[in-house]
Amino acid sequence: MAPQRGKFGRPSDEITLIGVSKTQPTEAIRAAYEAGLRYFGENRVQEWEGKRAGLEDLQASWHLVGHLQSNKASRAAGLFHSVDSVDDLGLAQRLDRARGELASAPQLRILIEVRVEEEESKSGIKPEEAAALARRLAELTHLELAGLMCIPPFLDEPAKVRPYFRRLRELRDSLARQIGRELPVLSMGMSHDFEVAIEEGATEVRVGTAIFGSRPAK
Repeated sequence: MAPQRGKFGRPSDEITLIGVSKTQPTEAIRAAYEAGLRYFGENRVQEWEGKRAGLEDLQASWHLVGHLQSNKASRAAGLFHSVDSVDDLGLAQRLDRARGELASAPQLRILIEVRVEEEESKSGIKPEEAAALARRLAELTHLELAGLMCIPPFLDEPAKVRPYFRRLRELRDSLARQIGRELPVLSMGMSHDFEVAIEEGATEVRVGTAIFGSRPAK
């Protein structure tokens, strides 16, 4: 039987939906899980530490999608199934060491966060520096380099974000050739632009508001 194709002409099983659950209470996360969601994204180590105890019974995959400070890398290595925002070799080395100290732990999946716009204040590595970083990350035995992630600028017209998504896909393809290994994951697209991201090759989309509604007031 041929794979079921979705709205964008790609098999639906090629695309993973990550529910961005930052600032959401455990009750909302549990409700999403009961509705069928299995992948969740958190922004901060400390926030996830506070929610984790109430959700440990869920057979879900937990991703760190926010920027990770080096001094929290050791904690993150034991809390998440994937760190999707690695943009520095020193940070990756800390994750690698900490993961290696965990008994019988599988490799920690990581993604390289790429800065696809010129704004210096944004996190992520510059595209021209990604190849050198990818080669070094591929040498770390306790980490699994799986692909790339980006956060493009927020634009009112999602179609205008397309060049950023295309740039990440083309960079991924180039890196895979340069380092001689597959990089199957492209994490790009959020609530307002995930449809365009899927058209441009996203394999993971990070959706918060469209699943959970507006963030709770602090």
